[in-house]
Amino acid sequence: MKKILFVAAMLTVSLAWSQDEGSEEEAPKDGWTKTGNIGLVFNQAAFNAEWQGGGTSNYAANLTLTYDFNYRKGKLTWDNRILADYGITKIKGEEFSRKTNDRLEFNSIVGRQINETNWYYSFFMNFRTQFAKGYEFGEDAEGNDIRTETTRFMSPGYLQFGPGMLWKKSDNLKVNIAPATARFIFVNSMFTDVGTDPAAIMAFNDAGGYFGVEANETTRFEFGASLNAYAKFAIMQNITLENILLLYSNYLEDPQNVDIDYTLNLVMKVNEWINATATFQAIYDDNAIQGFQIRETLGIGVGYQF
Repeated sequence: MKKILFVAAMLTVSLAWSQDEGSEEEAPKDGWTKTGNIGLVFNQAAFNAEWQGGGTSNYAANLTLTYDFNYRKGKLTWDNRILADYGITKIKGEEFSRKTNDRLEFNSIVGRQINETNWYYSFFMNFRTQFAKGYEFGEDAEGNDIRTETTRFMSPGYLQFGPGMLWKKSDNLKVNIAPATARFIFVNSMFTDVGTDPAAIMAFNDAGGYFGVEANETTRFEFGASLNAYAKFAIMQNITLENILLLYSNYLEDPQNVDIDYTLNLVMKVNEWINATATFQAIYDDNAIQGFQIRETLGIGVGYQF
């Protein structure tokens, strides 16, 4: 509950601050607006055999890409964003490298302005998956490192879409409410194939299936309501704060269990090429795990805005 209140508080502050900032912006112009960021953060530590302070040699790298391409013509707006993020780390003495982050996402919202207000009739689409295989790590009876595949590209994959209402102050401040959202969850059959034994099927489904997908199935359909909010503003010169909030409630099953995906990105630009970034992400999805998934990253790396 404290984490939910934290997310709500951060979004409220961001929206209020961004609204003041957005009031000074020029009126939007027709045509395409395109912007993007690409960044690479690399960390490395090495110790020789004589080093007495303790430590294990390791390296880590994280590559991120954000690309926005928005279109406006009269009362029509069409906002699109691609997010790609992949990170990996390798620790000396461990047989396998490990992912630190893996995300591929595409968001699109088309809207038609209502009179001269900030409200639009809208239709949105969101797609999410990951690039590479994910594993659980452990040891066998002889103490050797082993890993078990748990996820891969399009397993799971999420696709949701639906009509709604968009409140848009600017490209940096908007909220979309879609009370009739269809959502599909796609998985690979290798994770849900349990055979024909009724007891095995019942046990698999009673455990929640695989990301909510039942035994011997590859898709799950849900119908519910979603809210997507985005707020980005400058704290001070060369420092920006970005908030992304996604909420979803499934009418067909446990509507009180609202899925939450909140991301906070803090970017501190040193110069044209060097920047420092901090990311906090909190996810709650009871089809995946009964609890919050938390990700925090902090790094200094090379970045370029285009």
